[in-house]
Amino acid sequence: MTSNSNATHLPTTDATKGAGVIVGGGVLRNANNGHEMAPLNTRARGDGHHGVTIVLSPPQRRSISSLSAPGGDDPTRAAWSGKMQFFLSIIGYSVGLGNIWRFPYLCQQNGGGAFLIPFMIMLVLEGIPLFLIELGIGQRMRLGCLGVWNTIHPWLGGIGISSCIVTLFVAIYYNVIITWCIYYFINSFRYPLPWSECPRLGPNNTFVDECLRSSETEYFWYRDTLDASPSIDDNGGFKWWIIICLILAWLVVFFIVMKGIQSSGKAVYFTSLFPYLVLTIFFVRGITLPGAGAGLMHMYKPKVEMLLLPNVWLDAATQVFYSFGLAFGSLIAFGSYNTPKNNCVRDVLLVSLCNAFTAIYASVVIFAILGFKATKNTESCIDVNRQLLLNHHLTNDTNLLDDAVTNMVNQLNSTNSTSIKDWGLQICSLEDNLSKAAEGTGLAFIIFTQAIVELPGSTIWAVLFFTMLLALGLGSQIGMLEGMLCTIFDIDIFKRVRKPILTGVVCLFCFIVGLIFTTGAGEYWLKMFDSFAGTLGLVVVAFMEMIAVIYVYGHKKFTEDIYQMTGYRPGWYWQLTWRYIGPGLMSILLVASVWGYIKEVPKYKAWDAVLGKGVELHYPNWVMAIALGMIFAGILPMPLVYLLRRFQILKVDLDIHQGSIRRNETTASTKEMIDQDDDAMSPDMPLPPASSLAATRFTIGDFDRNEDDDMKEIKIRQKHY
Repeated sequence: MTSNSNATHLPTTDATKGAGVIVGGGVLRNANNGHEMAPLNTRARGDGHHGVTIVLSPPQRRSISSLSAPGGDDPTRAAWSGKMQFFLSIIGYSVGLGNIWRFPYLCQQNGGGAFLIPFMIMLVLEGIPLFLIELGIGQRMRLGCLGVWNTIHPWLGGIGISSCIVTLFVAIYYNVIITWCIYYFINSFRYPLPWSECPRLGPNNTFVDECLRSSETEYFWYRDTLDASPSIDDNGGFKWWIIICLILAWLVVFFIVMKGIQSSGKAVYFTSLFPYLVLTIFFVRGITLPGAGAGLMHMYKPKVEMLLLPNVWLDAATQVFYSFGLAFGSLIAFGSYNTPKNNCVRDVLLVSLCNAFTAIYASVVIFAILGFKATKNTESCIDVNRQLLLNHHLTNDTNLLDDAVTNMVNQLNSTNSTSIKDWGLQICSLEDNLSKAAEGTGLAFIIFTQAIVELPGSTIWAVLFFTMLLALGLGSQIGMLEGMLCTIFDIDIFKRVRKPILTGVVCLFCFIVGLIFTTGAGEYWLKMFDSFAGTLGLVVVAFMEMIAVIYVYGHKKFTEDIYQMTGYRPGWYWQLTWRYIGPGLMSILLVASVWGYIKEVPKYKAWDAVLGKGVELHYPNWVMAIALGMIFAGILPMPLVYLLRRFQILKVDLDIHQGSIRRNETTASTKEMIDQDDDAMSPDMPLPPASSLAATRFTIGDFDRNEDDDMKEIKIRQKHY
């Protein structure tokens, strides 16, 4: 062996004790592992003891299937107890509240049945390809969101941080929706239902004016439940009944996720299956109600001309993106708990079909019952008009048919519209009642609750409905927290902290921040979070995920990984959507999201107690500053981590195995390679002189790795304090 004059020599040990090491330009032969270390170039020799160059030449190239994943050798990593538990967990996470109260609204507003065309196209071109990327890369790496992107390249570590931050924002406000469901669930056991009639006040037992100006369900929602303030500037104080329900909601979530999938895996049997049972019960009841056919006709009557509008396609792409729960890190976490040979391609296709089926199925149920509600409202309106016509002596026929009443009022309206207003007559139209669209909380807590009141045995239906919403909400909330906690648990400094303790700290933090939603302005804050915290950030994260896997990790490498794990080699469809169509659609969605914020000043709907209806207001500047802060908090970690690591401002210590290797056509794990280095340095080996290493620590900076048929090269830079 030869070395340069500046090298520090360590005597070689025998084969039973490991290996000798030469620091500097020397050569080392590892008798156990067959690794040969030698100077590679002149520059390496010139670095002296300030640089270390190591060449690992394995005795043979292992196949990809034999290489362990970065997290694969961790005996403490959780794993699914069975295929059914995994499938139900991912169904419970993906199929959430958006399938119930968002998709039907979009169908109604964007061409009825024609909306299914752009929805299915976007599902195939955008949703399924990105779904497989997240699930497949998680299963391949067997790491959480942060570990996966750090492992692909340290410069991409910010993707995991951004995903975790956005997930935190969404989890904070999403549990407030569960809180409201708990409050309604508790009140569903009262008879009659508290939102079925206006409350009475005073010695004369008169109805509350605010309720008369709005409706029974609106009054119960805005006044009894939220005690809504007139604007977001006026917080209206904390509402103790909502705080109690929020505590209960976070306690339920904590006990479900406190032990990871060991505990949450048992809850998914309820959160995933019960909603389908309730939907089926509502379906059987709904299609037998009068007016159900009218509701379904209104819902699915195709308006093909609307497919020419860009917003229809944008809404379809957005719905697909959010209905799958992409970019939260949860799918990566779920995939990391799978065995390396799990058929993730089949899982993606099955879950995608279930997701689309659930959205369409729920729409049928919702609009069958809303058709019944619209029919009842129209009949009540006609009955009132009939009585008014008799009172004003416009007819003497007490048995006047509904169509005759409607025609008479329409004729009066065409000749003397002022008079019919003075007489209190109304235009009663089934189509107008069906067109009163609502989404989100408006659909669940106002429109649908009014429909439930009209059903015989309304208490039972209310209990079933809000139990279903609770199950759907908990399924998604559990998935989001699991993804976030998986990321935290994969950080070495938290590995010694017990999972229940760390989970409790996260839940407590979310509860404290969530108290802002228990004020009179709580719903306004929730809409602000929903509009800003989890929209643009998620789109950027999803776009970067696709770029990271397909163009940094390599689409060929990822294709080979899928083949080794499943036995199926992704063909032209996957290659086209991964490399071109998917990134293109995500770019369009990103630009459209930014343009949506720019083209008009964001507004929110506040409750006006005097008018008895919602009014649109502009967000004040200080609220917009908070909103922009949340957007940047979810996006900035990506460029920030890139800059810090690109220019060597921040180093990653050797004891953090995640985020230490930049991969280029390779799959070997960082942890595996560090462990090999540790094995080479036997504890019995004499140490080098203190003068050469006393003030030195090893860090991994730019970590270039190229693999050919004979050797793997690693360049590790040594940095002085």
